[in-house]
Amino acid sequence: MMSSTVSAASSVHDFSPKSIDGKVTPLSNYKGKVLLIVNVASRCGYTPQYAGLESLYQKYKDRGLVVLGFPANNFGGQEPGSDEEIKQFCTRNYNVTFPMFSKISAKGSDIAPLYQFLTQGSGEVRWNFTKFLVNGDGKVIARFEPSVRPDAPELIAAIENALKK
Repeated sequence: MMSSTVSAASSVHDFSPKSIDGKVTPLSNYKGKVLLIVNVASRCGYTPQYAGLESLYQKYKDRGLVVLGFPANNFGGQEPGSDEEIKQFCTRNYNVTFPMFSKISAKGSDIAPLYQFLTQGSGEVRWNFTKFLVNGDGKVIARFEPSVRPDAPELIAAIENALKK
């Protein structure tokens, strides 16, 4: 069921999720930036992708890429921790410096409005580490499934192309 907020949204910049520290963070703060929005989990076979996501962020942040991590416990209970536990895990194990957000639901009846927006037209998220590439205008321009690693040539090419615009 779509809420009126989502149907009225024209870009990801219309959403203001909470950061992992509990602060409301308007995504409009990222206008003009290319975003890679990823639903993440600490106990998943894809969890080592945190390292690759951090590498992407470090490599491209000065050119305008921001990786945004959204912990979600929708798949196999692989993100059971609190926001504080998730933050500690990411910092301790992967030196994550890209922005992380409060745990959300990436699918189902309690899906977060941002994820309702991201998945319009492309179907629900099927697993952790699904990646949505968003242009500087806040529009989804590509979706990459979890098996596409952060260093995959097709993801790198899409990021570089988006950064040129």
